[in-house]
Amino acid sequence: MGFLTLLDSLAAETPLIVGGISFGAHLAAEWAVRNPDRCAGLLLALPAWHGEPAGAPASLAAKVSADLVEREGLEKALSLSVAGVAPWLAEELTRAWRRHGTGLAAGLRVAADRPAPTVDELRGLDIPVGIAACTDDPVHPMAVAREWAAALPRAVLRETTLTALGSDRESLGRAAVEAWRVSHAS
Repeated sequence: MGFLTLLDSLAAETPLIVGGISFGAHLAAEWAVRNPDRCAGLLLALPAWHGEPAGAPASLAAKVSADLVEREGLEKALSLSVAGVAPWLAEELTRAWRRHGTGLAAGLRVAADRPAPTVDELRGLDIPVGIAACTDDPVHPMAVAREWAAALPRAVLRETTLTALGSDRESLGRAAVEAWRVSHAS
C-alpha cells in the first residue's frame, strides 16, 4: 500500500506524527502498530471499526457505493449518492470520488474489507493520540471512537458534529489536534 510505504520512507530520518480520517485513520494506526518506535503520535478522525470490519456501517456503505459505481458509472452513482445530503457533504464526496476516477470501486472495496488495528494492538501504543469524532455520524459511530480512546493508553477524544463540520470544515481537524495536545501534555 503506497501510504504505508511513504510513511516508512519519511520516518527513516525522524519519528512522525501521522493521522487520517476514517480509512486513513485506520491506516495511520496500522502503521503506528507496526512502527511504534518511529511514530511520535497519532491524529485520528472518525475511526470506523477495530479488527475485522464485519457489519460496520462504513464498511457496508463502501461496499454499496462500490456496487453502485460499477453498476451505474461514476457520474450516475455520484448523482444518486449525493441526492438529499448536506451540500458540503455532497461537495466533499464529489471531489473525493472524482479524484479516484476508474479506481474508485476497487478502492472502496479495499477499504471496506481491510481490518483495522485490534483493540489489543491499540493498547500497545504508548504514544500521544488525539481522536476526533462526530456524535451525529451514523457511518462512523461515536461508540467506535470511544472504544479506540479507551484502548489507547494516552488517547484523548474530542467530540464534534457533522453539523459543525458543515459550517466549519476545519473543526474536525482542530478537534483532533486539540486532543493530541492534551494527550501529549499528560
